Amino acid sequence: MASRSASEATLGALQADDFALLGLPRRFALDEAELNQRRQALQRLAHPDRHAAQGAAAQRVAMQWSVRINEAYQRLRDPLRRAAYWCELHGVPVQAESNTAMPADFLAQQMQWREALDDAGGDTNALRALEADVQAERARRLQALAHAIDDAGDAQAAVAQVRALMFIERLLDELHARLHAAAHTEHD
Repeated sequence: MASRSASEATLGALQADDFALLGLPRRFALDEAELNQRRQALQRLAHPDRHAAQGAAAQRVAMQWSVRINEAYQRLRDPLRRAAYWCELHGVPVQAESNTAMPADFLAQQMQWREALDDAGGDTNALRALEADVQAERARRLQALAHAIDDAGDAQAAVAQVRALMFIERLLDELHARLHAAAHTEHD
């Protein structure tokens, strides 16, 4: 009976939310050093080699723990994934694929950025100026996201910020690729 309780406890802990698993508060603002320390401490406890003497079943459970800890860590260390996860925990999934509604002012901003990207071509200075503008908006949106989650506890407002930030991240990826290509063209 004790082994059944232990496996039920293990299953319950494996199914705990990421914040609880890593012993962190359900907040957007997290201390990265603390997040890393908690992951490392849990990984040391869960390492399959520590459970070798207990047999193959214990090692399999330890491996499950290790995978679960890594999944939680990866989700919480990324601000957008952490925010989207927090929203899901509060019953408001992001649904980025099926819900693309955005405020009109943000749609206008997207169009301006897209035009600026097209107009910039391979002009490194124009691309860097656009990057600075987009990075400033990203910082503003991250601050608004932190406020929505940590101060207001407003999952709907947080979801709106996550959706906008997802677009911004894709645009920044595109910008960085364009800058990289422009740098290679200049060196050739």
